[in-house]
Amino acid sequence: MRRAHQIAMGMFADLVGPDITPTQFAILRMVLERPGIDQVSLAKLIALDNSTAAQTAVRLEKRRLLSRQVSDTDRRLLSLTLTESGERLLQQTLDGVHVMRARLLSPLSAQERDVFMGLLAKFVQLNNQESRAPLQSGKTPAKTAPAAPDNAPSKRSA
Repeated sequence: MRRAHQIAMGMFADLVGPDITPTQFAILRMVLERPGIDQVSLAKLIALDNSTAAQTAVRLEKRRLLSRQVSDTDRRLLSLTLTESGERLLQQTLDGVHVMRARLLSPLSAQERDVFMGLLAKFVQLNNQESRAPLQSGKTPAKTAPAAPDNAPSKRSA
């Protein structure tokens, strides 16, 4: 898994470029899809801890890629919107992201890609709660994860 992560990260840097990290891309993409989203909700939707989401949003704001404004409905929250520069950068990176995904999966047949992506989705779903920042999409999972065997290691019990 470490090697697969290395390969994906290297390909992201090569094809998308040095101007944006995968985390920054995820934030900009979600803010594009949900203008005005608050930082806490954003963090839940892309499986980041609140601190990382906030720190990354500050960096993106300093680069003038997004703006953070106090929420009209809850003054404790900051609402995020893309700037024109943020929209431009996101549009410039989308092709690279699509090429990266296609290139990563191209050695597999269409059937293997379907199986791989299905197993990867299952792996993420079944292990979501083991993450330091579980994905909280607000959607009910299709299946409930089976109970772990008694001898299965767990981060929570370690």
